[in-house]
Amino acid sequence: MELRTTELGTTGMQITRVGFGSWALGGGDWASSWGPQDDVDSVRTVRHAVDAGVNWIDTAAVYGLGHSEEIVARALKDYASADRPFVFTKGGLAWDPDDRRAGSRKIGDAATLRRQVDESLSRLGVDRIDLYFMHWPPADGTPIEEYWATLVDLRTSGKLRAIGLSNHGPEELSRAEHIGHVDVIQPPFSAIDPTAAEAVLPWCVEHRTGSVVYSPMGSGLLTGRFSRARVDSLPEDDWRRRSSAFTTHLDANLATAAAVREVAERHATTSAAVAVAWTLGFAGVSAAIVGARTPAQVDDWLAAADLALTDQDYARISDRRPL
Repeated sequence: MELRTTELGTTGMQITRVGFGSWALGGGDWASSWGPQDDVDSVRTVRHAVDAGVNWIDTAAVYGLGHSEEIVARALKDYASADRPFVFTKGGLAWDPDDRRAGSRKIGDAATLRRQVDESLSRLGVDRIDLYFMHWPPADGTPIEEYWATLVDLRTSGKLRAIGLSNHGPEELSRAEHIGHVDVIQPPFSAIDPTAAEAVLPWCVEHRTGSVVYSPMGSGLLTGRFSRARVDSLPEDDWRRRSSAFTTHLDANLATAAAVREVAERHATTSAAVAVAWTLGFAGVSAAIVGARTPAQVDDWLAAADLALTDQDYARISDRRPL
């Protein structure tokens, strides 16, 4: 299947407007788990997405404490080079292997970052990572000028084709840009979390920086399949049980989900496709990371790549609209 592609900033990579997010493939029994996940299902789902035309996969070292990267490598091992998708991953979070349920530490020192890059290269079974993100601003006191310089050096050395910043604001992006070009950013962005449209996405347009936004379906809330009963039935180790989006703000978010469903009916498509397409209409958004745990879930959002929403659709879903 041919999916429409777009240029990812100045990286030279042409990527499909939807990419496969592999957070849930890390499985259960860790601090930010989505609950249990069968590895066979994970491999089958990744391959289904790639065979459907998706040409990039987003993962992270911390997902499943290394397990998601291993699953991605397993899923892609039989693809010829010409058919292999780009793989993006992230670092800067350190975990305790003896306490999988403990929260990760946000770190930025050069030695740790260099070691984590090498560990990701090994788990993914590659000589170069297509795109590597700093997952979060560190909490260990390392200034952005230092950790970004480390990633710039790793890009120069060839271990990383492109580098980016995830969950960083415009002031941090500007400080990094003075050290070396920020190739790509990765902010959260959805109809229930539209903050990135205020300053981060305009920054991307100004600096020719690509963006791959995450959680465009609101971590599942905008798929049309959630209710209070569904939230109450989530596994105990599913991080969403502790998220304000699924607790304090649940009623408002379910109202937005109902509006998304109405627009989906108008377009004769799925709520998932509409939720993702909502993000793709904004200037500065190159593509969206969309998670899936089964092939059927991939099929649910593939149509977003070619779905253009109207002004009426945007008005119905929220008061935030593309310029």
